[in-house]
Amino acid sequence: MITAKASGKLYLAGEYAVVEKGNPAIIASVDKYVSVSITKTKNEGTLNSNRFTDSLIHWTRENDKFLIDSRDSQLEFIISAIHCAEIYAKQLGKKLSYYNIDVSSQLDSEDGKKFGLGSSAAVTVATIKALCKFYDLNVDNKIIFKLSALAHLKVQGNGSLGDIAASTYGGIIYYTSPDKNWIINTLKKEPLFNVIHKKWPDLTIQQIRLPIDSKLLIGWTGNPASTSILVEQISYSKSQKAKLYNEFLKKSKQCLELMLEGFLAGNLKLIQEQIKVNRNLLNSLSTFTDVLIETQKLTELCDIATTDNSAAKTSGAGGGDCGIVIAKDDPILIQNIIGKWKEKNIIQLKLNITDWS
Repeated sequence: MITAKASGKLYLAGEYAVVEKGNPAIIASVDKYVSVSITKTKNEGTLNSNRFTDSLIHWTRENDKFLIDSRDSQLEFIISAIHCAEIYAKQLGKKLSYYNIDVSSQLDSEDGKKFGLGSSAAVTVATIKALCKFYDLNVDNKIIFKLSALAHLKVQGNGSLGDIAASTYGGIIYYTSPDKNWIINTLKKEPLFNVIHKKWPDLTIQQIRLPIDSKLLIGWTGNPASTSILVEQISYSKSQKAKLYNEFLKKSKQCLELMLEGFLAGNLKLIQEQIKVNRNLLNSLSTFTDVLIETQKLTELCDIATTDNSAAKTSGAGGGDCGIVIAKDDPILIQNIIGKWKEKNIIQLKLNITDWS
């Protein structure tokens, strides 16, 4: 049996702007995982996951193409990952096999609510990793990221692919979004293998660390949100408010570049200042697009944690889900924040940043 796993993620800064090519975000990989196991079989395979479906799904092949007899929309990321990995394997001369796939996830609460940790990205990356192992492909993180990005892009169509990068590389990354139109157009003209091994315009993945005197806290409001829907709403509004949107992109980029300087220098104060700037930028985006990013519960989460020694903001698309705090590593300060969160029914997610892969 082959097993692979991929971590969940949390955006620390740069949300929404990062969907535009060349625009940066800072993203952390956290120690909750999706695991995918593959066992070789003959003539037919199965796909099993309590995370996605209540029953065992059978699949087969027609002219080497993966065919599934029952499609649930939540399975599309797995299916797309299988297609991309197997096209790549075939182009490397590998013979395709049948197998059983089992998926397990830690990225939901006990009652099935999403924590906002990027489960679709994690399951895509874990499936790609497992199949690359299964077919004995010589791949590095760059190839795993690109295969996973193509699979995710085919299903979702929008987004930055930053969650794919975080789940692939682990740790904390400074990330800029590639030119997705270039990827799509190149894929129409050239084999997938060629696209994987080309340089992707505007893509940056740089590994960084939190300062040693800092602490990352994560609060969860208990209200899951749909990233793809919120991104689409922003996308619709930006064409009508182009000047304001372009100003938002410019200021977000400046903010993230200063924040990167803070990470590279271990300057906690600079990072915190720019976290506060990024929160204000996201709230201005919310105002001129009329898309709710910082809900009342997220405002409470952030306001409780915003002091001289800590900075807080929403994480990801907002609209619910998580907020993050970067604080001075002071036990009294941290317990004070957690205690006040508890009074407001805000749940601390006890997550740690993973090591780099």
